[in-house]
Amino acid sequence: MGGRSAARSAVFSVGWLLCAFLLVPPLAGVPAGQASRSPQDLLKEAQSLHQAGKLDQAIEDYRLFLKDYPDVAQVRSNLGAALASAGRYEEAVTEYERALQLSSLPQIRLNLALAYYKANNLALALEHLERVHAEKPNDFRVVMLLADCNLRLDDNKKVIELLDPLEPTHQDDLAFIYLLGTALVRDGQVERGQVMISKILENGDSAEARLLIGTTKLLAHDAPGAVEDLQKAVELNPNLISAHAYYGRALRETANPEEAKKAFRAELSINPNDFYSNLHLGVILKEEQQYQEALPYLRHALEVRPGDPGVLYQIAALHLAARNYPEAQRELEALVKDSPEFREAHVALATLYYRLRRKEDGDREQAIVERMTAEQQARDSAEQLRKKDGTQPPAKPPD
Repeated sequence: MGGRSAARSAVFSVGWLLCAFLLVPPLAGVPAGQASRSPQDLLKEAQSLHQAGKLDQAIEDYRLFLKDYPDVAQVRSNLGAALASAGRYEEAVTEYERALQLSSLPQIRLNLALAYYKANNLALALEHLERVHAEKPNDFRVVMLLADCNLRLDDNKKVIELLDPLEPTHQDDLAFIYLLGTALVRDGQVERGQVMISKILENGDSAEARLLIGTTKLLAHDAPGAVEDLQKAVELNPNLISAHAYYGRALRETANPEEAKKAFRAELSINPNDFYSNLHLGVILKEEQQYQEALPYLRHALEVRPGDPGVLYQIAALHLAARNYPEAQRELEALVKDSPEFREAHVALATLYYRLRRKEDGDREQAIVERMTAEQQARDSAEQLRKKDGTQPPAKPPD
């Protein structure tokens, strides 16, 4: 049973796209020498060692070659590939960037994107993949990597935009179906997502199918039902990206913060840049008054999504709760300036001003909160009336 499950996960996984970094054949004209090992022999040996998985020896040979011939872009890229395959991503990135200065071959940029991807630097991976995609729009591997990056960064609409046009020709590709189905469900297009789920279920029970079903239940506000499916997902495949994150969110909604923390930590152990795991773990720790431990998670969430108002609010609320009033004031005043309709930020700022004995400023913020609350109540009442009468909201006038 375990073997069948592992095989199924391999079919779904986008990891098959990353099984090897591209070896770029050097251009003709590599210099020949008279030494015991000519540059050509040295390079041939390096590539042979590389393909045999003897990475340390391959790296040594590539570097010996580059010591005398530093401007052969393809060889420098292959050194980057060997370093990346050895898990030395920072060194690999350096070599790829130097190679790109010498050559604009798409294969080299794709290698750089893969190195960033494997190092969990998804924003930079995405930046380079988009440039490769612009040059090679029909490369399915690049499209799938782009979709996977966007899915992991929670840009579901972008995933749908990338994959929707390809659905007629990839209906039997389970990895494709999983990416598109997940994006559809998370985007609220549950009916279309359920069609994808049914295709996956035809291949038997799997972590991926359970994740999709659990996500669907969570979005439908069935948190207890979601917990059951998401728990099964992490049991079937503990390394499935996003499974622990959604499991943690479902646990949090069922008032189980201790187990939720475990789930978020499990997600971050395999996917350190998961936005929601960093955010929710930080918020739970903040609510438990573990401020020093909470802050790095919230700050990392902000690194994943720079300028996100929700994260900025949580960081400011943490400083307010920890009585770090100067930081809280700076952050909340900036937040209400940039996001003036963020009601909770005005509430927190009013609280802060009252604590600082700035009654006039506190009253001003309180008046804003009361106005926003009344406007929301009016909108809610109008919506309830429309639902009761079966009428539609007025159409937007033409531009």
